[in-house]
Amino acid sequence: MGLLSNRVERSEIRPGDHIYTWRAVYAYSHHGIYVGGSKVVHFTRKKEVESSDSSNSISSLISFSEASSECPTFPDCGFQLSDSGVVLTCLDCFLGNGSLYCFEYGVPSAIFLAKLRGGTCTIAQSDPSEVVVRRAMHLLQNGFGNYDIFEKNCEDFALYCKTGLIPAEEPGIGTSGQASAAIGIPLAALMSSPFKIFAAGPLGMATVTAGMYCAGRYITDLGVRKDVTKVEVENLSSHLGFRRIEDAESVNSSPDKVKKTLLPMKRKRER
Repeated sequence: MGLLSNRVERSEIRPGDHIYTWRAVYAYSHHGIYVGGSKVVHFTRKKEVESSDSSNSISSLISFSEASSECPTFPDCGFQLSDSGVVLTCLDCFLGNGSLYCFEYGVPSAIFLAKLRGGTCTIAQSDPSEVVVRRAMHLLQNGFGNYDIFEKNCEDFALYCKTGLIPAEEPGIGTSGQASAAIGIPLAALMSSPFKIFAAGPLGMATVTAGMYCAGRYITDLGVRKDVTKVEVENLSSHLGFRRIEDAESVNSSPDKVKKTLLPMKRKRER
């Protein structure tokens, strides 16, 4: 168990483990669920439809590049439904050139607070490994909604597979510790500014800011939050967060219907 994160060897991971690897010189990490057989199920942006349009061609490059259809190891590496962001890749393609890390569950509060980076551990307990793999494989076939860096990212996906917990209400921030930490650092600096008069110089100010950052990470952790609920994977599509996305998409795809329902109301008021 490292102070920053928990690096492991390939021989140490087991099906149902939540794994991750750092990208862009430790700027962020990419998360997934190891399902055995050197395969990983993870979440990214939906696959873009191929088109001669230059804008679509550019968008397709933004899609997950590590999951190459020309993987020399596994022919099914990169399997992804066209309307889903959940993808199956081999472990090699998931890691790219990065190292392998294992996300920790059920850590004591003191250990959680000692971790300097968000998105490496949680106080929440994991469900049995066979349940975790079943959730991941179900979502591979049925999707996980639309990708959002703050509300529903790869870490949110892995956390749900491990615990079955998601926010009960519309989330401003999802369950991702990485997203919470990214927002928590500037927020902690902002919130700690009124305490400058009590801080003895730069060191005191840094201590106050670090304390508020750690406190912010703690109260937004999945194992501490009170606004999360357990949802069976088969019922996930009917959950509020996914219904909200489907409703928004239906409104955007049929603006004429919206206008037709509004016009009679307008004429009635004119009379």
